[in-house]
Amino acid sequence: MHAAKASTPGGPDGSNRHTLRWRAEDLARLGEGPVEYAPVISEAEIHLASDSLDVWDAWPMADAQGNPCSWRGGELWFALAAPRSADPEQRHHLARIHHFRRCGDRFEHLGETLPEGLSPGSRLWSGSALCELGKVTLFFTAAGRRGEAAATFHQRIFAASADLLSSDEQIFGDWSTPREILRADGVLYRPADQDVGEPGKIKAFRDPACFRHDDGTDYLLFTGSSAERPGTHDGVIGIARADETGDYRLLPPLITATGVNNELERPHIVRSDGRLYLFWSTQRGVFAPEITAPTGLYGATAASLDGPWELLNDHGLVLANPPERPTQAYSWWVLPDLSVASFVDYWQPEDPAKSELVGRRERFGGTFAPFLHIDLHGKSARLVRG
Repeated sequence: MHAAKASTPGGPDGSNRHTLRWRAEDLARLGEGPVEYAPVISEAEIHLASDSLDVWDAWPMADAQGNPCSWRGGELWFALAAPRSADPEQRHHLARIHHFRRCGDRFEHLGETLPEGLSPGSRLWSGSALCELGKVTLFFTAAGRRGEAAATFHQRIFAASADLLSSDEQIFGDWSTPREILRADGVLYRPADQDVGEPGKIKAFRDPACFRHDDGTDYLLFTGSSAERPGTHDGVIGIARADETGDYRLLPPLITATGVNNELERPHIVRSDGRLYLFWSTQRGVFAPEITAPTGLYGATAASLDGPWELLNDHGLVLANPPERPTQAYSWWVLPDLSVASFVDYWQPEDPAKSELVGRRERFGGTFAPFLHIDLHGKSARLVRG
């Protein structure tokens, strides 16, 4: 038995689009075979990208096919960052986008990307970056609203562009005024407009990831919440198609997890062997209470963007954190060469002898994790070891 598919004929782009429903029955198959567990991250493998910042959720400056662009002998990457504090959970209320130079397995912090006050949000959350003809376009989530007295959980999707400079002193030219390119419609996607909330329970309209179709049409994938079947667990992977003005028109979701999961985070698509592979990250704590599934990288595949999409490995899980380190890494990003980036999360086990606050600071990595590598073959995905 395979995941149920709902066909949505005559979508806004004139196609027959299929939505894959991720179900509890699919995840129950996790108990039917071996799970691909990532290796334990050792302390020797953790290299801080900055002594003063916690760093998480990363993505490369990429070309239209998603390949990281060569830049000054390495690659240019973006990530969320916030000043290291006593409680790493506070980083979500202080997040900004910073940029880094990657050379091999090391990342050098270069600075904050957007000038303070340019974003319409009170902080910045994840996105993606496209580089073409000497210009980089940054797609990002504006969380909250600029100048708000208390941090809210309003989420909006924006884009800004700047010239990529050759000067050693300056990387970017002046950034354009951020433009809101996509809005939740309340029909397919719930607006993420909560004033208060907590991680894992807020509604979503964030994480824009650009994807260019073979016909040259641009799309955005994003983490969303269902307006058609709203509930406690109503996560979806949304998609929108660009029009001639650069604005995006909402299409029916690619994946729905209503009744199953609240957050299908950081979705993105990779091409491999003539197929499309859609990946997302999610945490064990955002599944419905009756579902037992690990924090990990999940995915689906299709021959075309319109689907039908099928879960990888019949349940969706590509790789999970090891059982003895269930929270060691998160926010996986698969590159076209099938290497996989993530960040070091709470990498050590909890110590009951220490207070929760002290324990969180000591256990949180807040830097880039060692890259992994996966192998894809049709509907099968596995972790490459050694």
